[in-house]
Amino acid sequence: MGEVTAIPRLDLNRYLGRWYEIVRLPLKYEEDAATDITADYSLDNDGKIRVDNRCFDNNNQPKQALGQAEPVDATNAKLKVNFLPAALRWIPFTDGDYWVLKIDPEYRVALVGTPDRKFLWVIARESAISESTLEDYLAEARRQGFDLKNLIRPRHTGREVSDAMLEKQ
Repeated sequence: MGEVTAIPRLDLNRYLGRWYEIVRLPLKYEEDAATDITADYSLDNDGKIRVDNRCFDNNNQPKQALGQAEPVDATNAKLKVNFLPAALRWIPFTDGDYWVLKIDPEYRVALVGTPDRKFLWVIARESAISESTLEDYLAEARRQGFDLKNLIRPRHTGREVSDAMLEKQ
């Protein structure tokens, strides 16, 4: 099996904004039944990318994970992401890989994975995409050697985790 390959170049400014999780491989920090999963990417003052992941957990409670991402090379398609609290981000070996493996020219759908093939996401600018589009992205994941038998397809109900909901916790 060959290496996992990222796209040749990612335009970070076009990538910023809201994405909806369409499918993913299981994650230890995200419950299998979580719904309405979003990721918002924005530029921090230090030039790094602020990552704001939100969802409703198994108990229908709003959850948020804040992190920071930084490109590892000039292509911008391979990033390191850290979800530790800001004061602990200096600790080595706490960064996770986040590689963009496929993206459409309009930056509407993306396939993101890790080079060890343990993690994979299809994300989109809308909360639903056509089955044919999804299959196109999953075919690329299979081509790159990802095992998709445990794929999770979270529900999107139209709700979004708001700042106000998080402040009440």
